[in-house]
Amino acid sequence: MEKFDKKPPVSHYQKTINWQALAYFNFYRALLSGLFLILVYIGRLPQPLGSLDEVLFLNTCHAYLVIALVFSYFIRRQFPRYNLQIAFHVLIDIIMLSLLMYSSNGLSSGFGLLIAIAVAGGSLLRVGKIAILFAAIATLSVLGHELYLQFFKFYYSVNYTHAGILGATFFIIAIIGNLLATRVKETEALAELQAIEINELAKLNEHIVQRMQSGIIVLDRDMNILLINKSAKHLIGQQGESTNKVSYFINFYIKEHLEDWLKSSDKQNVAIKFDEGEVELQVSFIKLTLESNYQILIFLENFSRLKQRAQHLKLASLGRLTASIAHEVRNPLGAINHAGQLLSESASLTIEDQRLTEIINDHSLRINNIIENVLSVSRRGKTTPEKIALIPWLIKFIEEFETRCKLPKNSIRLKENNKDILVRMDPSQLYQVLWNLCENAKRYSHSVPVMTLSCDVGDDSQRPYIDIIDYGSGISDEVKEQLFEPFFTTETKGSGLGLYLARELCEANQATLTLNTTTNTGTTFRVSFMHINKQTELE
Repeated sequence: MEKFDKKPPVSHYQKTINWQALAYFNFYRALLSGLFLILVYIGRLPQPLGSLDEVLFLNTCHAYLVIALVFSYFIRRQFPRYNLQIAFHVLIDIIMLSLLMYSSNGLSSGFGLLIAIAVAGGSLLRVGKIAILFAAIATLSVLGHELYLQFFKFYYSVNYTHAGILGATFFIIAIIGNLLATRVKETEALAELQAIEINELAKLNEHIVQRMQSGIIVLDRDMNILLINKSAKHLIGQQGESTNKVSYFINFYIKEHLEDWLKSSDKQNVAIKFDEGEVELQVSFIKLTLESNYQILIFLENFSRLKQRAQHLKLASLGRLTASIAHEVRNPLGAINHAGQLLSESASLTIEDQRLTEIINDHSLRINNIIENVLSVSRRGKTTPEKIALIPWLIKFIEEFETRCKLPKNSIRLKENNKDILVRMDPSQLYQVLWNLCENAKRYSHSVPVMTLSCDVGDDSQRPYIDIIDYGSGISDEVKEQLFEPFFTTETKGSGLGLYLARELCEANQATLTLNTTTNTGTTFRVSFMHINKQTELE
């Protein structure tokens, strides 16, 4: 923190406080002169006020009140500058109070105390050596008053001792007032500096909270939203500044779990899945106890990502192990396949032996395909994303798929809800993902057309997507839970790596592959792409 070796700059807040203090000091001046005038006009002026020169006392009171009103105008205008106005104010106070003291029989009138108040006010309002000047002027005024009475008015009851003590009091008041004013100014400057630092820290904290990957929501005890960061809005699917969807999420998904947690006061993690089925969240609660109240801090994590990270850690070592085994298996497999091919070329084979060699070759190819899939898990290549106009790309893909799979023309229907869709993805990897999904759809569909490819942009998320819709008998709940697990398959000839690899390739391109819907009349898989303007550079 910066030390006050130099004068700290005067802020706008300090200037406002200074002018307010000067206005209060001027109000005291107007109140004092007005009170004297009222006492004069109602005939209740106490002795010895005005006893020596009543006309001078009355005129001085009038002038003092007019000056106070003029000063109030200049204070409102804040012109001339603050320090110059203080000097004028204190000087006028000393002159006017000295005249009132003279017209009221000198020091015995008690006006010396009012002059001391003027010196004290000037010392508190203006920091610096000028406070000593105020005290010196007041002292000279009091001593000059006594000298004038003695030598020009032949007044024999003058009291130089009283005047000297009063002058010394002025200097003491000026010094103490100046020290106090200096301390107050430094304290004000330090407090404002700390307020600025606190404000900057608050902005920094808000920036950190908003940039956090975890979603954060802060509620008060009445479930009102006090704070929500961008990640929480993104996880919930909230668009814009409105909190309608957030309120719906809290009331229908969080409130019941939160009330149970408040009753039990135990740490609680809750898994929440939206009805639309794409995002599964892990929600945890923390109670922030304040002095007289409490707030509730809610953390939101993408549970699907957490499970995926755990699965990646689990499969990392498995991938290395299977890759080494695959390399070891491939060499003897190649020899077996080669021997089978040579054996099938022999002219002396019987029909039964030819069938056996066919079995050897078929299963060798099957094992080789499994090895290729296992190796692709352990050595997923670098992505080279490109901007793709989705509709023209899908038209070419459908033509190629129908040709290679020997399907009748128009076996695959393309539903174009939006013709101007751009996505950013590695074309070869998108091809691999869609080929796998379309092969699955072709395998399980029982009607014509075999499948439908539907592409559009989500209303809430603004993310482009492709739906691959088949017309089969759907997927059971038991299978759904393990659908994207590696090596899980319901086919006797399948490796169980197709959907797993498809999802991995999507995530490498900042896309997602999900099971959108499944019924007894068909299943829909959805590939959701990141909005092309929000997608970061892929490595």
